[in-house]
Amino acid sequence: MSSEVKDRERRRGRTRVSSKHQITLPVAALAEAHIDVGDEIVVEVTGDGRLSLTRERNRFEKWIGSNPGLSAAADLESLRDEWER
Repeated sequence: MSSEVKDRERRRGRTRVSSKHQITLPVAALAEAHIDVGDEIVVEVTGDGRLSLTRERNRFEKWIGSNPGLSAAADLESLRDEWER
């Protein structure tokens, strides 16, 4: 096995911080975490030398559909009709 192949295997799943304090995340790790291009990521410090990356979801997404009948109770159609008058 060549030293280049050994280096590649040793580095799989690892990255370095650049002089601009940037990192490149391994594609396999992003795929496993279901993180896609354009996703917003929240970075939190979880300890010395530890960061947690979490995909930011739409803040309202978890509430969508959580209260069935809410729109019927609010009668949104009648409210819209009032605005048009």
